[in-house]
Amino acid sequence: MSLAEVNITNLVKKQFSFKTRAFLGVFSSLAMTQILGIILSLTGVASSGFFSDELEINLYYYSANMVIMLSMIWALISGILITARATRYDDFSFVTNRLSSNIANILFLITASVVAGILAMASSYFLRIITYFDSDVQLHIAGGVYAKPNELLIGIIATVLLLLLFSSIGYFVGMLIQINKVFSILLPVLLFGLMVVDGVSGGDNVKKVYEFIFKEASLGLFTVKIIVISALLFVTSIIMTNRLEVRK
Repeated sequence: MSLAEVNITNLVKKQFSFKTRAFLGVFSSLAMTQILGIILSLTGVASSGFFSDELEINLYYYSANMVIMLSMIWALISGILITARATRYDDFSFVTNRLSSNIANILFLITASVVAGILAMASSYFLRIITYFDSDVQLHIAGGVYAKPNELLIGIIATVLLLLLFSSIGYFVGMLIQINKVFSILLPVLLFGLMVVDGVSGGDNVKKVYEFIFKEASLGLFTVKIIVISALLFVTSIIMTNRLEVRK
């Protein structure tokens, strides 16, 4: 049977199912990462106070930002690891081709981003509940223990998109490293060098890129930007796989 005779949809389904079972460790590491984020967040992400002769007020601010930040790092690393040579060779357990393998990888990363995004936002409830019952002083939680449904939905969408962006960056970086190991050294040096040059020259290019992506006020525009950037990174990664050796 030739590859041309195999339905690519069926190939992708089989490979996606296989990867979901084979990469359960990815979700285990996600759970540990987010638990760590929750623990670190219990001390509060910021604090302020007011003092007088007869009164002392301490304010502690809690949020799931730490959980989300650690989840973004997790997504980046997961995107890189899924491109590892040993992982790619697992695909040859099937009658497969580069395209179906890449599509299955991308679908897995999308699924992982959705799961991680939902859990990251759910962690905000854990923080609210823990601080509500654990605190021995008067406590005020903005919006109550439960967030409004529309706010929760917006938070989930934004978090999932951020995780998708970082997983696509990781996938792109991983493919570059598979093409040539020198990129594992060159990319960090290049990134650090660009930041130093931008800082020394008084430029604000890094700031502009950051604000263009992460400071977008409109959820619709933010969604379009993330999807376009992620799609470009994934497509470029697929094209680059043509340069990888074909295993006999």
